[in-house]
Amino acid sequence: MKRTKTRQRFALCPDNSEYPASLERWKIYRVLPDVDAEEYGQARVVDESGEDYLYASRCFKPLRLSPFLVRLFPRGVRAKSRQPAAIRTA
Repeated sequence: MKRTKTRQRFALCPDNSEYPASLERWKIYRVLPDVDAEEYGQARVVDESGEDYLYASRCFKPLRLSPFLVRLFPRGVRAKSRQPAAIRTA
């Protein structure tokens, strides 16, 4: 199967009034593709927790970043370990 390179998408959050605990106002967030969510006026965004969640699209304004700035963002969503810290092995 041939993989196609997907352009990363980013958005600015000028209004976090609906989600003050999860989003920071004026911060740039990475937006993940989700066609189903877009049909319902939602955006799949990697928030402060490092996980992706659905938020109202009206809270974001799309941005086009330069390649230099895109490299500053982590590529994947952080996977949280299921083991407690005391049990993790190196």
